Amino acid sequence: MAVRLNPYLHFAGDARAAMEFYLSVLGGELEVMTFGDAGGGGGEYPDDGVMHAYLRTDAGLELMASDGHDPQAGGPDKVSCSLSGDDTETLTRWFEGLGAGGTVDVPFEKQMWGDTFGQVTDRFGVRWLVNAATPAS
Repeated sequence: MAVRLNPYLHFAGDARAAMEFYLSVLGGELEVMTFGDAGGGGGEYPDDGVMHAYLRTDAGLELMASDGHDPQAGGPDKVSCSLSGDDTETLTRWFEGLGAGGTVDVPFEKQMWGDTFGQVTDRFGVRWLVNAATPAS
């Protein structure tokens, strides 16, 4: 198995809604295990809370999440998820989808380094950096 680095997002009760939103934008397959599936949340978490969610897309993206919120963990203000590549059409669609109900921090447009870049904070408070590389001439 190759080594991978995967974003793991922590939510305080809305991990399922967030992951279903990301599934609707990015596509792929979503697996969700609740605290109830694992024997219960022990009173700390509701049985229908997400213990672990895993989204795997056809484009090879992997995103994980949980409602096991740790208030000491770094929040969305400390981490950004970055999407980059050369498929401008797909990246534009993802940027627009992630921005639905969120805030566009930097419009998705050509930047001084030549690529098309934008930043959006989605409706769950997660910041996304999207960069579409300009094809080499």
